[in-house]
Amino acid sequence: MMIRLLEKHYRDHDIAFPILLEHSHRVADKALAIGKRLSSHRPVNLKFIEEAALLHDIGIFLTDAPDIGCFGEKHYLEHGYLGREILEQEGLPEHALVCERHIGVGLSRHDIIEQSLPLPQREMMPVSIEEKIIAYSDLFFSKSPADRERERPFEQIRQKMSRYGSATTDRLDALHEEFSL
Repeated sequence: MMIRLLEKHYRDHDIAFPILLEHSHRVADKALAIGKRLSSHRPVNLKFIEEAALLHDIGIFLTDAPDIGCFGEKHYLEHGYLGREILEQEGLPEHALVCERHIGVGLSRHDIIEQSLPLPQREMMPVSIEEKIIAYSDLFFSKSPADRERERPFEQIRQKMSRYGSATTDRLDALHEEFSL
């Protein structure tokens, strides 16, 4: 069902669709591995993780990212809330929240205002364990042609995220401690 939903929105996106599928499957695989490990001592909805991980980037086709076949008008950073809007219209409100909340390790209203990001001024932080697992897993895989063949090492992710301040790296470190396999 999730793949059919992606196909519905990516009919005219021959370049972007296979890139999106490859990326989303890699994120789903990592998220499921983390979820399965955690489920031995806490409730984790593995079915939801798989579904939401496959859909988390559904909004990229609306953004201007020609290197991955996306020729929309919006800034790439906007794909999260755009994906939320798509999935809400599709009747998937919980999956929609994953779209909006997966960017980086989440974005606070303060982050959005302070950095003048082209986003609605509201909290976009992952809340549920499933949202956190997907946001964390997404950081390890790029859609960029030069970088999509491999999983990024954590230290590279941490270095990249450090430019957004200590609050961001603190959130990342906390997720890494909780989820690293």
